[in-house]
Amino acid sequence: MSQHSICRILFSMIVVCALSCAVYASLETLPMEKPCDARRESSSNDDLHRNGDARSIEPGGTLVLGELEGPGVITHIWNTVGSLDPFFSRSLVLRIYWDGAEKPSVEAPLGDFFGVGHGASADFNSQPIAVSSYGRSRNCFWRMPFRKSARVTVTNESKKYPTDSFYYYLDWHKCDSLPEDAKYFHAQYRQAMPATPGDYTILETTGAGHYVGTVYSTQQVELGWFGEGDDRFYIDGEEFPSLRGTGTEDYFGDAWGFRAFATPYYGVSLWEGYFPGDRNTAYRWHIEDPIPFKKSLKVTIEHKGSIFTDGGQHLGQFIERPDWVSSVAFWYQYPPAQFTDPLPPASKRLAPYRVLLAAELNPRAVPEFGLNTDGPTVNYMPLSDKTSIEFDFEVTEAGVYQISAVLWYSVFASIYQPFLDGEPLGDPLDLCISGHDPVWVSFDLHKLQVGTHTLRFEGRGASPNRRTMAPPAYAFGMTYLVLLRLEDMEGYHETLNRLIEERKTK
Repeated sequence: MSQHSICRILFSMIVVCALSCAVYASLETLPMEKPCDARRESSSNDDLHRNGDARSIEPGGTLVLGELEGPGVITHIWNTVGSLDPFFSRSLVLRIYWDGAEKPSVEAPLGDFFGVGHGASADFNSQPIAVSSYGRSRNCFWRMPFRKSARVTVTNESKKYPTDSFYYYLDWHKCDSLPEDAKYFHAQYRQAMPATPGDYTILETTGAGHYVGTVYSTQQVELGWFGEGDDRFYIDGEEFPSLRGTGTEDYFGDAWGFRAFATPYYGVSLWEGYFPGDRNTAYRWHIEDPIPFKKSLKVTIEHKGSIFTDGGQHLGQFIERPDWVSSVAFWYQYPPAQFTDPLPPASKRLAPYRVLLAAELNPRAVPEFGLNTDGPTVNYMPLSDKTSIEFDFEVTEAGVYQISAVLWYSVFASIYQPFLDGEPLGDPLDLCISGHDPVWVSFDLHKLQVGTHTLRFEGRGASPNRRTMAPPAYAFGMTYLVLLRLEDMEGYHETLNRLIEERKTK
């Protein structure tokens, strides 16, 4: 055996010993003995002969996923959610309390903790976090050791929507002991909506530990690129940061702007674009390059970038922008930190969306046969592709509106062309997929006047993706119409208007 191979094996053994029962990441370590007992908490029905494996959470209610007696290590958390709340992943909050603490050391909206901000749904794969099923299946593999106990909860902070179904696995290892230097896992959500002058603070903590990850989300209020700002790490009380970046996308492993992509350690899980109202989330895991600190750590990032007028005139490249910013910091430390400042309420963690039930928008179809408006989702199953369905919505304040809808994609669906007030909205939508799933569809930005507006969908024939043996069906389904008036977002065009006025006075 070569000296190099011996060193590799010794290193693997050191990792194994350092985390006691948590022997996980490498194929090399799989044959080694696991000094622990595997345990699981889940939403499984206690009656092994029945299904019904979900739990519900009423508005304001809390579901306890597990109360674990240590020593132990949480190794895996999985969940999926059934809810009429289109932004449930911002309304549901994950909290974890270590060793009987009254305050949590993990506190973040569910979606943000699992790498996608804004209450949005998106799939991506990384080493510690993976999301699939159109953003609905969430997996976490962060290792979370605890000595005495762990309490894991999810709270529904929506004031309107119950969580009908919360399915979960909470896998952990029961250990005989943990090494003295094992640190506690932390995750903390923060936001600035809008961002104020000066660096945005991602984390500020005291103790000894190491920083392991960032999820950073931005909802734009100006046309342009928000990511000229640098990341900065102030270690152990530094006045001048010893770790300094060269640009937002550079810190997140990309270059020359963003686009959606995923790697094990960095990526962009959500990318909608450079326009006002667009939502974006990037992640960076410091697994191969953790950032140690002995006394304290402060992590900040500038929020500067370019700004263009609505007509495309460039007003500057390195301007402080008042975008709506949020983040989750991930780190290990001892002693465990406890978060005392309350999270902003669920309504303040989102842009001022107006969510309209499709069934309440005077749905009407031609031909009418096959239209069902009894539930929150409007279902339409016509017998021909020569069809149309339309919805009316009221605008009480003129402005620039981002228009989106939650549509149902189905094996029985076909192609529909959307229209707004008689004008086509982009290309036809192919709603046929091998499944039955809700999908957020954006119809971009539109200037709307006060009055009644009509969203119309016209049949354009069967999908080329229809399975060979599938019946000839032309289904359409819509649950919500979602409107965002950009003028209602604090900070919208304030910087743009100031720059225009400054140019006029020069």
